[in-house]
Amino acid sequence: MKQRVKAYHDTEFINSKDARALRILAEYLEPKARFEAHGLDDTIVFYGSARTKPESKYYEAARELAFRLTQWSKGLESEERRFVVATGGGPGIMEAANRGASEAKGLTAGIGISIPKEQTDNAYITRGLSFHFHYFFMRKFWFAYLAKAMIAFPGGFGTLDELFETLTLVQTGKMKKPMPMILFGTDYWNEVINLEAMVRHGTISPEDVNLFYRTDSVDEAYDWLVKQLTEHALGKPGAML
Repeated sequence: MKQRVKAYHDTEFINSKDARALRILAEYLEPKARFEAHGLDDTIVFYGSARTKPESKYYEAARELAFRLTQWSKGLESEERRFVVATGGGPGIMEAANRGASEAKGLTAGIGISIPKEQTDNAYITRGLSFHFHYFFMRKFWFAYLAKAMIAFPGGFGTLDELFETLTLVQTGKMKKPMPMILFGTDYWNEVINLEAMVRHGTISPEDVNLFYRTDSVDEAYDWLVKQLTEHALGKPGAML
């Protein structure tokens, strides 16, 4: 007699194409429960290359900026945990930002993805805030939904993908909340992304080049972000796309 198995215990079914909607929903509901359990409503997202080496200038800049932003956030009068540093959870810039936040004794999240060339979590993510997604679009949803600011350090295809998706949401008005964005590393970004050429060719509007702030300075990045978050995010908990 064949053993009876409930549908949600049937791994063959759960992993089938017929159950894809359930897997997508699980990648919404399970992270949601954990974020709520930690009281986490607001993040500052750090993007950047996994190939950035420890002690390099961009690694140390990301580490220091995450440290200072976490210290500032912990010093706010609100009892809520606000402005938690979140990254993709891997090495390089991601490790640097998680490390800086951890060294400031703050919460810090790693929102990872399962890919063929598997990368392990860095050692600085807060216990219970390490996430592993199968679907890129669900991972990017959680990056965008909780974020109150984004900082892009030099990176590759993944960084560009995440950056331009957010820029598109802001440009088209699909993202209703203010979204301060920094491009850190002006030489890199000026060479890799020629937005002025897009303006000349008429594919974007002249004002679109002002959707983010460019800098090479941790001090400038910190001061600008604190000003933006104070004006647009403090006292407005919760997320809105």
